Formats: sequence, C-alpha cells, structure tokens
Amino acid sequence: EMDAKYSSKMEALQEEMDLRRKTEIHELEERKNNQITELIRKHEGAFGDIKNYYNDITAKNLSLISLLKEQVEEMKKKEIVLEKEKMDVVLQNKELTEPLQQAQEQVAELQKKLAHYDKDKESLMNTKARLKVAQKDLKDLQWEHEVLEQRFSKVQAERDELYQKFTKAINEVQQKTGFKNLLLERKLQGLLSLLEQKEVELGEVVAVSNLDPSALSMVLHKLKDVLHSKNDTIQDLQLQLARVCKAHNDMLQTFEAKLTAFGIPLDNLGFQPLAFPLPGQ
Repeated sequence: EMDAKYSSKMEALQEEMDLRRKTEIHELEERKNNQITELIRKHEGAFGDIKNYYNDITAKNLSLISLLKEQVEEMKKKEIVLEKEKMDVVLQNKELTEPLQQAQEQVAELQKKLAHYDKDKESLMNTKARLKVAQKDLKDLQWEHEVLEQRFSKVQAERDELYQKFTKAINEVQQKTGFKNLLLERKLQGLLSLLEQKEVELGEVVAVSNLDPSALSMVLHKLKDVLHSKNDTIQDLQLQLARVCKAHNDMLQTFEAKLTAFGIPLDNLGFQPLAFPLPGQ
C-alpha cells in the first residue's frame, strides 16, 4: 500500500513537473518571439526614420531650388525690362531736342534707374551662386542616399550568402562525421568480436592440449600482451571518435553563434550534438 501510494504521488509529481516544464518552455518561446518582433520593429523604425529624414532634406532642397529658379526668372524679366527702358531712354536722348534742364532731369532719373539695375544685377548673381551651392548639396545628398541603399543591399546579400555557406558546410561535415563514426564503430565491433573468438579458441586449445604450467604461463603472458595491444587500439579508436564528436559539436556551436549574431532564428535547423563515447563503452 505504501509503494502504491508513493507511486501515485510520484506520477502526480512527475505530471506536475512536466506541466511546469512545458509552461516554462512556452513562456520562454513567447519571450523570445516578442524580443525578435521588437528587434525587427526597432530596425524597421530606424530605417523608416532615416528614409524620412533624407526625404525631408530632399523635399526642402527641391522647394528651395524651385524658389530660387522663380527668383532667377523674375530677375531675368526685370533685366529685360530695364534693358528695354535703357534702350528707350538712349533713343529718346538722341531724338529729343528738349531743353537742357529737362534733359538733365531725365539723365538723373536714368542714373537712378541704372543704380537700381546694378543692384538687381548683383542680387541676380548672388542668387545664381546660392542656386549652384544648393544644387551641389542636393547632388551630395542623392549620392549619399544611393551609397546607403547599396550598402544595405550588400549587407543583406552577404548575410544570405553566409547563411547558405554555413548550412552547406554543416551538411557536409555531418555526412563526413556520420560516415567516419560508422566506420570507427564497425571497426571497434569487429575487434571486440575477434577478441571474443580468440578467447574461446584459446580456452579450447588449453583444454585439449593439457599444457604444463610453465607453457601455459607463457601462453597467458603472450595473450595478455595481445589483449593489451587490442585494448590500446580500442582506446585509440574511442579517442578518435571523441575528437570527431567534439569537433562537430564545436563547429555546431560556432554556427549557432554566427546565426544568433546575424539575427537568424535557430528553430527547425535539425542539427543535434553528437554523444561522446565513454571509456569502456
């Protein structure tokens, strides 16, 4: 009754611990998925902010260029009008024979207009210089935007290429490691079978031949040497197998670290660490 009682308690406790383990695993996966989603959202937000920033700068520069172009057009129109007025005044000075005072007044008026024309012309030159500077800034910003887009595309391509190379390398190493482990295990099994067969044959020979103690001691000594040699061979094979397993596991850990560094999820990859053989197993 006590055994049945504690067995039922053990089963209930085991079910409770399994439920708790599943709950903790589920919570851990939820936190992991939330962190991945948050990281992706932050990256997308940062990229959107950079894109909006450069779009705003481009729009401001375009509006400034449009404004400067309008000012240049207005200055050109004013320059044409002033040129026409200047030509008209010159013609009038040649054709009219009015009194000297009227001519002097007209000359003074024309001098004022000429002063305004020089100011407008200087303003036009300054506006053209600002326009050239703004166009150069716009080209620099466009070039920087293109460089950033090319760098982003290049980083994505390098990440995809690295992921494919790691996957291919893991598959190749798994195939080679599995084949080598199989050969080592078969070789070990063959040596163990041969050892058992030799022990049986030796027992039969000793039983049939009725050797004297000295000869039997010599045979047993040689047998121990052979067994010691075979055991050394078995240990060497086990060490080789352990080294291959460790190399596989180290490479797998490096692969997982690289995937984690690049933000690639490790789910559904299907790579499991190999078990280390224990001495004497």
